[in-house]
Amino acid sequence: MSDKNYMSMAIELAKKGCGWVNPNPMVGAVIVKDNKVIGKGYHKKCGEAHAERVALADCEESPFGATIYVTLEPCCHYGKTPPCTQAIIESGIKRVVVGSLDPNELVAGQGIKILEDNGIEVVTGILKEECEKLNTVFFHYINKKVPYIVMKYAMTMDGKIATYSGKSKWITGETARNNVQDDRNRYSGIMVGIGTVLEDNPMLTCRKEGGKNPTRIICDTKLKTPLDSNIVKTANQIETIIATCCDDKVKLEKYKNMGCKIIQQDKYNEKINLKDLVVELGKIGIDSILLEGGSSLNWSALESGIVNKVQTYIAPKLFGGKNAKSPIGGQGVDEPGKGFMLSNPTIVYLGEDILIESEVVNCSQE
Repeated sequence: MSDKNYMSMAIELAKKGCGWVNPNPMVGAVIVKDNKVIGKGYHKKCGEAHAERVALADCEESPFGATIYVTLEPCCHYGKTPPCTQAIIESGIKRVVVGSLDPNELVAGQGIKILEDNGIEVVTGILKEECEKLNTVFFHYINKKVPYIVMKYAMTMDGKIATYSGKSKWITGETARNNVQDDRNRYSGIMVGIGTVLEDNPMLTCRKEGGKNPTRIICDTKLKTPLDSNIVKTANQIETIIATCCDDKVKLEKYKNMGCKIIQQDKYNEKINLKDLVVELGKIGIDSILLEGGSSLNWSALESGIVNKVQTYIAPKLFGGKNAKSPIGGQGVDEPGKGFMLSNPTIVYLGEDILIESEVVNCSQE
């Protein structure tokens, strides 16, 4: 087998950590000796052993003289775990094949240098594009210090997210809805506005078997979230953040007593300052957010420049209705040339539905 084959194995292993390693990267490692895989592993959860150490512990024979394939440059600093470069050097491994370099300023090529200084051959760039794609969120978070924001909505082929009476369950089919649950597991947080809370009384949990619930983030300028809402009632079990401009200490204390964390902000155009909010969320380790808001929050997020990616689920049905809501509300732009441009669209068929994913060109975070 070639270097690319073994790196492909490492990539598939890395994916198993999806949703559990945030804000760390997904990393997989495969150890090969005499054309035989003798050990493999992946980073399973933030705070636990890194992929290289897991693979070394998995070895069925001595790794002395072996090659290790790892999707991301081995770390060389002490964090929640010791440096992986140290473990590789001590193991007697003679060759390290790396997929992508680590942009973390604590690593950033230093891991490779340490290995080479210790007489270990290092090969880089094997399946580089695939390895970088694996950790789009991590690279963004490390470089920008703010969460990677994915705006998601489901609509009909005539661009409606609900009927004229406001009903929206269900626009898409089960396959598409299951894909959303995969993303709720993948990303650290899920964000909605107060309108969604009042209209739907959602739980905003991950319904995927064995999945992880995202941190729930509610944008609630005037603090109207009902104390008996599903979100507040379960805040002691599922991490819940309410961003608000309310300064009523008595009122705020009621939410805190029920387990909600409060982020207070000054108003910006009579609303939550989303740009400041994502900075605060980044400081507490939220590296990515699935934005499942209504048309009003979607517009505010685009207008503030925080959206990195747009997910558009399209169902093969028509609702009609001049008063039926579209995905993006607000005032909108006044000229076609001022529209928010999207790039690199990909299309996935999910049952009868279609998912189009695109990057936002003029995101102010870039």
